[in-house]
Amino acid sequence: MLIAILALFLAIAETGAKSAQTEAISRNVEAANLWAFFQARTIRQTVVRTAAEEAELEKALRADAAAIAAIERQQAAWRGAADRWESEPSSGEGRRELAARARAAEVKRDRNMAAYHNYEYASAAFQVAIVLASASIITAVPLLALGSVGLGVVGVVLAGLGFFAPELVHF
Repeated sequence: MLIAILALFLAIAETGAKSAQTEAISRNVEAANLWAFFQARTIRQTVVRTAAEEAELEKALRADAAAIAAIERQQAAWRGAADRWESEPSSGEGRRELAARARAAEVKRDRNMAAYHNYEYASAAFQVAIVLASASIITAVPLLALGSVGLGVVGVVLAGLGFFAPELVHF
């Protein structure tokens, strides 16, 4: 019966580990995508700001008031776009919002990776406990069964940490 209970907990820990690992990978991809979008916005913002600054030089070369007015309108449009790309709360796609979303995804990733490690250590404890329980049956040494129960408790604690407080203990 002890082996069956340990095997049940092993299955639960392995399922938790796989779920946490999959979630961590998903959050890692999400964070990478958000940082890539952030970098693209930064590059576009830099290009547009540079174009606006370069247009200042172009204005100095022009004597035509209409051309200068057109350049100033374009500069205003570029500067407006650059400012909008810095912070765009309505769409969540400004640089500030993208950075915050990426950091949040990284926090979720790190939490899930910590849970994954707890589940994996719990699985190892359950596997060794099963081996000890099996050995206690073969050798009729009750101390091995007691060690098996102890490791089973350690596995339950680690699996519980993986579920409730994955970042409490760092391995």
